[in-house]
This record gives sequence, structure tokens and C-alpha cells, in this order.
Amino acid sequence: MQDTYTFKEIPSQRPNTPLLDRIDVPAQLRELPAEQLTQLARELRAFLLWSVGQTGGHFGAGLGVLELTVALHYVFNTPEDRLVWDVGHQAYPHKILTGRREQMGSIRRKGGLAGFPKRAESEYDTFGVGHSSTSISAALGMAIAARMQKTGRKSIAVIGDGAMTAGMAFEALNHAGHLHANMLVILNDNDMSISRNVGGLSNYFAKLLSSRTYNQVRDSSKKVLQGAPHLMALAKKTEEHFKGMIAPGTLFEELGFNYIGPIDGHDLPLLVETLENIRELDGPQFLHVVTTKGKGFAPAEADPIGYHAINKIEPVPPSKPEPVVPKPAKPKYANVFGQWLCDAAEQDERVVGITPAMCEGSDLLAFSQRFPDRYFDVAIAEQHAVTLAAGLACDGAKPVVAIYSTFLQRGYDQLVHDVAIQNLDVLFAIDRAGLVGEDGPTHAGAFDISYLRCIPNMIVMTPSDENETRQMLHTGMLFNGPAAVRYPRGTGPGAKIEPELKPLELGKGRRLREGNGVAILNFGTLLAPALEAAEALGATVADMRFVKPLDEELVLELAEQHDLLVTLEENVVAGGAGSAVTEFLNRHEVVQPVLQLGLPDTFIDHGKHGELLSDCGLDAEGIRSAIAERLDRLQRSSLKAVK
Repeated sequence: MQDTYTFKEIPSQRPNTPLLDRIDVPAQLRELPAEQLTQLARELRAFLLWSVGQTGGHFGAGLGVLELTVALHYVFNTPEDRLVWDVGHQAYPHKILTGRREQMGSIRRKGGLAGFPKRAESEYDTFGVGHSSTSISAALGMAIAARMQKTGRKSIAVIGDGAMTAGMAFEALNHAGHLHANMLVILNDNDMSISRNVGGLSNYFAKLLSSRTYNQVRDSSKKVLQGAPHLMALAKKTEEHFKGMIAPGTLFEELGFNYIGPIDGHDLPLLVETLENIRELDGPQFLHVVTTKGKGFAPAEADPIGYHAINKIEPVPPSKPEPVVPKPAKPKYANVFGQWLCDAAEQDERVVGITPAMCEGSDLLAFSQRFPDRYFDVAIAEQHAVTLAAGLACDGAKPVVAIYSTFLQRGYDQLVHDVAIQNLDVLFAIDRAGLVGEDGPTHAGAFDISYLRCIPNMIVMTPSDENETRQMLHTGMLFNGPAAVRYPRGTGPGAKIEPELKPLELGKGRRLREGNGVAILNFGTLLAPALEAAEALGATVADMRFVKPLDEELVLELAEQHDLLVTLEENVVAGGAGSAVTEFLNRHEVVQPVLQLGLPDTFIDHGKHGELLSDCGLDAEGIRSAIAERLDRLQRSSLKAVK
């Protein structure tokens, strides 16, 4: 493979990058002689390592596509030619080359660059991403628009091998082949999951198959043989057999694409030559490049999963600090789930764990090792994950779908149609509920209470701490029907976790603090700021626990005893838990002021979780202030009514 200069550690000082410093836009990159591109790539890799070391963020994916990024911007006329990155974890080199080099220190911070491509951020970010497998559909739409406008503009989708596991990618490939669209799909194969035949012979045939001469001869032959269908069929079959011997692209050829590759994705001269050839071809083209995730940084090459993203590298102090006795690490909510699932599987052989490619993120590694026959990673296929669980439940299994809130949105029809309508016994462990901080709006779990509670047969639970999470998962497992437990990213307040599994009474909350005038009805993990605000206001606090079924008796009781009810949730206000309370009061003709606190009707940008909660008024001071303001308005209204 092409020499990329492998680093063994992340640079602590900004590296010397004279070539890179001259590139503020890709047009300047295209002015470089081709012989300087390898040096540019070395400088870009050094700068990328240093900048991510300063800020933290997505790491291995960008290193893996660095040469491909340089080649794409060198060959294609971006931003006029549309370049669409799938998911977007790998877009840091793209950002550096498109005018954002000096802003990389702000990435994923409040007010700074987004961690993913974002249309509002740059004209070079042609499509906003964050979820997997959308690039081919988006690039196809752009190719159709170019055809309608007769512009000759090129459309390129770069998709990873993992994202190719989603049905949406193949739906788009099928449609693109049917339309004979002028577009290029680049498969970034960084796990060698499709083929390992990369080398001199493969690279030679890739050049041949992408060359204008080969394609002109092929097209001319088709014209000559149009009047002889038997010879045409024989020629087509001969070409397919020839390609089948040297490349694994038969599937993509059958979908209507001209398959080229696999080629070395770190060989810059080869990438440039191949892309220049492909740029001149009409119709749907498919280029298969093989890369190494974390390329050029030895630890990331050895552990691509561990180096998917990194935290900021803290500087070493000049003098040796006093040793600090480390505090015992609090378990993350995902750890609580992972331990519970192992415990549940130990007790009940019907328990099955399902994840759409989130084994490590959902802490399913121990379960996968201890119960391999009951563990199913279905890859990036959320719709399939949900219906697979439905099928298992039909025949007596107890499936648990471990899924992020934002990704469950992708399987919503299956949740309704395949699980809830049939009232099947499926438990959804919904991770990353609420805001997720630096990953921004594409990954925030802002809507799950709203989209779950409107579905008949669903049980929706909102634990306030680690132990409630464990016990609610057990409660959901015992419930005969669809149930969901939503919990956030990261750690909780550090509640003592009871090893014994005790089911909670369905639809029953608990009063945690007694007060006067105001009652705060908390749904989920904002309980700590709720209690702090209540202390300042002398308010009552109830941990409601269940959004559905709602503890109606407790709601009526609180309404009778207080002047103002305040609902609190880390979910959008629209249709959320607060709406469940107001709907219930309206049904029972209870006239009661209700203040609904939650996420506003807007997409919340990236930043630290605490910062974002404060911006939304969901920290202790924001809650206290909102309640005080509502009380003041109620008092003024009361005085006006007396006058």
C-alpha cells in the first residue's frame, strides 16, 4: 500500500504543514501538481491527528478516507459537483480541505463546527447526515436534479461497508440502476467484508475497466450487436464472467452499475487516475476501495473500534502533581442495561438480545460472549431488528431490542405494524434518550416519549436513576406486551443498584418531597435539578416513573392539593409526558394551571450536555426561574380578576 507515514502517538504540538496551509478551498488543491498530493496527504494526516487530539471527536474513520478525500476534491469540481458523505464520521479531512482548517479547534463544541456534515455550515456540505445509509438516495436525487436542469453536474456518494448493510442503500442502488443515473457510488470497504483480492492485478483491472478505451469498445460492440440478440446476450455473459473472475461486483452489475475495483484506497496516484477515468463515463458507476480504519496511526489501526472516537488529550503538567486517589467509576446507564440483560438471560432461557450494530455502545459485549446463541447483531438494519423481535415473540421468545432513541425512529412503522398492533411481547431498551451533547440533533433522543405514548398497547417507562432503570427493565420484561424503557447517555446520580430484580407496580409513581403551592411531576433523569429547584421554592416533587400508563390517581391528588402542576421531561414538550397529564386533566374536566417544561420546538445544536440543558431551561435554576415566572403571572391574573 502507499506509504502514508505511520504515527505512533498523537502530536502534542501543531505540526508544520506548509502545503496544507495554502489550501483554503479545494480549487487551490486542484492547482497543485499531482506529484505533491502525497506530501499534502501526509501533512493532512499530521494535522488531523493533532487537531482531534486537542478537541476529541471522531477519529479512525477520517484517517481511513484521507487519501480518498484528497483525490475526490482534486478530481471533481466541488462544490459544483455534489459530494455526499454517508453517516459523516469520516468528514473531518473534508472539513479541513474546505475552508474550516482553523476552526477545527471548535468542533463539537457549542457554537463551533458540527461533528458531521451540515448544510448550514458550508456549501461543500451538500447533505446533512448523522444516520447511516442515506448517501446514495441523496446523491441520486441530486443526479436527477442535474439531469432535469441539464447542468452536467456530477454526484458522488461515499458509503462505508457497514452502511451497505441497510436496506435503504440497496433500494437506492436499485432505483439508480433503473434510471441509468449519472452518478458515482464509492464503497469504502474498511473491514474487507466483501473481498480481499487487493493487489497489483486487481488494481490493473480497475484501471482497465474504468478506462475510456474499454468503455468505448464495450459501447461500440453493443451498438454493432443490437441486431443480433443472441450474440448480444453471449457478449454480455462473457463480460460478466470476465468481471466475476477478477472482481466481486456481480451484484452491483446486476443492479445496473458499472463495477470497478477493488482498489487500494490509500494509493493516491491510483485513486486520482481511476477517478479521472470514471469522471468521463456516463451512467451509474460503482467504485470499490479498500481502506484501513485509523490508517497512519498505529494504535488505531490495531484497535479500530476503540479508536472510533477519542477524548481530548490533556496536556502533561510541567511538575509532577500530587497523586489523586481515583474515585470508583459510576456505571453508565448502558452498563446497567448490559448487566441486567445478562442477569435476565441467566434466569430465563427465552431472553434474546438484539442490536442494530450497537454492541459496544449498548454494552452488549458481555451478553454476546456469554449467550452467543441468543445474541443477534443485525447490522445497520433497524427495521429488520424490530420485526425480527416480533417474529421471535410470536413463538415464545422474550426479545429485548437494544436501540438508540434516534435510531428507533427508523423502525417506527415496524414498531406500530409488526409489534404493537399484534400486541407482541417485545421490550425496547431505548438508550441515548434526551440530549446527547456533542453529537447534536441527528443523534438526540428528543422525540421518543411523544412517538411512543400515542401507540396503543405500549408501556412507556422513564427511570430517574440507575436502580430504577434496572427494575423497570425487569418490569418491562415481565409485562405481556410491548414495553419501552428510555434512559440517557452517560452516568447517573450514582444510586445504589439493588441486585435483586423487583418488578414495579405498573403505572405507579412516588412522592419524594412534600411542599406547598407547586407540584413538580418529574418524568425521567431530571429528578436531581427538580429536587434542587423544589428546595428553593418549597415545592412538592413526584417521580412519576410511567408515562403510560399514567398514575392518574397521583395526578388528581397533586392537582387537588396544589395551585400549579409542573411537568418535567427531557423530551420535546409537543406530545410528551406533560401533554399526557394535560390530556388526562381535560378528560376529567379538571381546571388546573399546568406548566410543561421540556425541550423546545426546535432542533438543539451540539455542545456539552449540561450547557444544552441550561440553554433549554432544564437545569435547576432554569426550572426554578420558569416556575417563579408562572407563579408571578398567576398572581397578577388573580389580582386582575379580583379588581
